[in-house]
Amino acid sequence: MPDKPLILVCNDDGIDAPGIAALAAAMDGLGEVRVAAPVHEQSAVGHAITVRDPVRAFPWPFRGPSGSIPAHAVTGTPADCVKLAIDKLLPRVPDLVVSGINQGPNTAVNVIYSGTVSAATEAAILGIDAVAVSLCRWRGGDFEAAGLVARSIAESVLKKRLPPGILLNVNIPDLPYDRILGVRVTRQAKARWEESFHERRDPLDRPYYWLTGEFVNLDEGEDTDLGAIDAGYVSVTPIHHDMTAHEHIVPLRDWTWTEKH
Repeated sequence: MPDKPLILVCNDDGIDAPGIAALAAAMDGLGEVRVAAPVHEQSAVGHAITVRDPVRAFPWPFRGPSGSIPAHAVTGTPADCVKLAIDKLLPRVPDLVVSGINQGPNTAVNVIYSGTVSAATEAAILGIDAVAVSLCRWRGGDFEAAGLVARSIAESVLKKRLPPGILLNVNIPDLPYDRILGVRVTRQAKARWEESFHERRDPLDRPYYWLTGEFVNLDEGEDTDLGAIDAGYVSVTPIHHDMTAHEHIVPLRDWTWTEKH
């Protein structure tokens, strides 16, 4: 492996988002940094990939503390960005993929919807160490402090490496760096969105619908991602793409299944 690790930075908020600028700046100097991110915001697209339209990539001006960073804006999803970068845009397979810094938390059930997490998940599927980083504030926030946390975690991953297929989902409380109490390794909290669609009318009196919802925490455990954030800690949750409920395989084998007639 070359002296400097190759680090791919991506996100779902778009290549002009403040979070990815802070993340690339934080990774600058830790390794050889490259950026591939969506042209436009792709929040909550999950692990969608583009299969019926062409995907294009355009060189994009991007600067870090030490100068220009090679970057591409991609007309696709976060997962597309990782796939395309690894296959065509990078000089070699990266040593680490870091996705973020997302504007808003990706805790609990939100990992299913998150494009930020899905970009990192795609890297893990491809056998590459990956970290998804989110700042737990929906608007504004201290991205510089979050960048310092992201760099520290990236350093640890590059040094110790992750088990195959595992990525780290990192959520950072919106606090000044010196007020963050530390890091907790957590599990996903049990939670859900209680949602409804508001019906409205357009100028031609046709109905359209706007999704709204309230996030409900169903988990009081202190060992959860939500619990860590509420207590002022960085939450680091190891996750993977295997969604099999392994503990239920054996009980289900004892079911009497309908015979084929």
